[in-house]
Amino acid sequence: MKNVAIIAAGGSGKRMGAEMPKQYLLLSGKPILLHTLNKFEDALSIDAIILVLPQNDIDYVKKEIVDKQGISKVTDMIAGGKERQDSVRNAIDLIDDDTEIVVIHDGARPFITTELINLSVERALEEGAVALGVPVKDTVKSVNDRGIIRKTLDRDTIWIAQTPQAFQREVICEAYRKAYKNNYSATDDSCLVERLGIEVRMITGSYDNIKITTKDDII
Repeated sequence: MKNVAIIAAGGSGKRMGAEMPKQYLLLSGKPILLHTLNKFEDALSIDAIILVLPQNDIDYVKKEIVDKQGISKVTDMIAGGKERQDSVRNAIDLIDDDTEIVVIHDGARPFITTELINLSVERALEEGAVALGVPVKDTVKSVNDRGIIRKTLDRDTIWIAQTPQAFQREVICEAYRKAYKNNYSATDDSCLVERLGIEVRMITGSYDNIKITTKDDII
């Protein structure tokens, strides 16, 4: 049995205001995506990587990042869909029955550590479904459509979800099958699993494990 990582790197970088997708911008002299791939390449718990990219970027990434930098665990590079969920589904369609754990990660989270990747796999083997996250530090308010505070939420029960999120194969495959059957969408993968009535364990990630979304994130 093997553990497969899906790296979702199909974004256009519109919120960055950059000419190129954010995953190719340089961070310490290397593309953001390469930082991310290196972590999964080095993680002993990961056997294979499926990389999801914009269709027009596949040849470039294969030549300039995967082959040139010796990322040997990448077995497939496929085109993403309209939304992130569509992109991940395209990758899940490639998952075979020999896969035990599926780890899903945002390509624009380059500060993930191999330790957290390995921990995610370990806990998913035990519990079936896990997500990295961190407790909120600030007071959180719920507001109405006019920006008026309706209530203050109990921050002791609120966490910020991160990736990777890791699942036993049959769990995440069924979650995606049901989501598309019922025309349901979500902003992360654990939400789809929750819809099955399956508990998802939140495990402590890192405040450094940010998703690079705006220019300020790489200053």
